[in-house]
Amino acid sequence: MITCFIRYQIDPYKKDLFAEYARNWGEAIPRCGADLIGYFGPHEGSATTAYGVYNIESLAAYEAYRARLSAHPLGRENYEMSMRERFIVKEDRIFLKNLSLPHAALVMPGTNP
Repeated sequence: MITCFIRYQIDPYKKDLFAEYARNWGEAIPRCGADLIGYFGPHEGSATTAYGVYNIESLAAYEAYRARLSAHPLGRENYEMSMRERFIVKEDRIFLKNLSLPHAALVMPGTNP
């Protein structure tokens, strides 16, 4: 399992458009096969930084997922809206794997597993 972190630089005057974009991905991404953790937008501090985070099985699964997302009506509409409205200034994508133990596997000192 790998996690995709997307860092967006957004137009601070178009945060509402980014919020709509994020809500749309909230529907489309799970339907197309990725495990969406969430989209996160400015609240305090930077008014221009936002993130999208989701899990996917592998890079091969990611390629198939991207094809499904591009063909999905809401996905296609979202891509078109972002190009038309230009609220995304910059987008960086990185894939990372979780190196820590799952919380359920941790054992508190003095307890039995």
